[in-house]
Amino acid sequence: MAVAALLAGCSREGELVVEEGVGVAAVRSRCPAVGIPDYTGDITMFREGGERTAAALDVTASITNLRARCDDSGARIYSEASFDVQARRADTAAARSVELPYFVTVLRGGTAVLTKRVGTVRLDFAPGQERAQASARAGAFVDAAEATLPAEVREQITRRRRPGDADAALDPLADPEVRAAIARASFEMLIGFQLDQEQLAYNATR
Repeated sequence: MAVAALLAGCSREGELVVEEGVGVAAVRSRCPAVGIPDYTGDITMFREGGERTAAALDVTASITNLRARCDDSGARIYSEASFDVQARRADTAAARSVELPYFVTVLRGGTAVLTKRVGTVRLDFAPGQERAQASARAGAFVDAAEATLPAEVREQITRRRRPGDADAALDPLADPEVRAAIARASFEMLIGFQLDQEQLAYNATR
């Protein structure tokens, strides 16, 4: 599942850099990456009984301005994300309220679903108003011990290697055991609209 994750932070002394390029350093954090999975950041609703055409559009909405904060000071890491939902409707004649479902799920290692919850965000349109916006907030806990790399793996990655060492030219991240340990300690908190199969297919093919 492709995720547009929110990555923040600059490397400091003592932090673990797990990936490096020219002028780029990605610092591993125990906090889960927060993002929106592909095809779930938008929802399109059509008039009941209408075709899937522009003329039959009822309400469209998008998740935007996703912001994350994390407290990893305790035995349980708490990650919280806030976001805005911007919506537009076709029929502006009367006042209307629309409730849109969204999910919050925690993944481990990119594939294992640990938790999933569904909430709703309500948008209120005034008479004659085409657009509406609302804000929502979601949070999740992760066990700090499970999000921490074992000491021996961390040492294998960060150990200073000197020219002439047998493994001086080897990338420790190429070791399958190291990569597996990093995956096990990596978590993501994903947020998106709770779509049905037709809505998901529409987003994937439009």
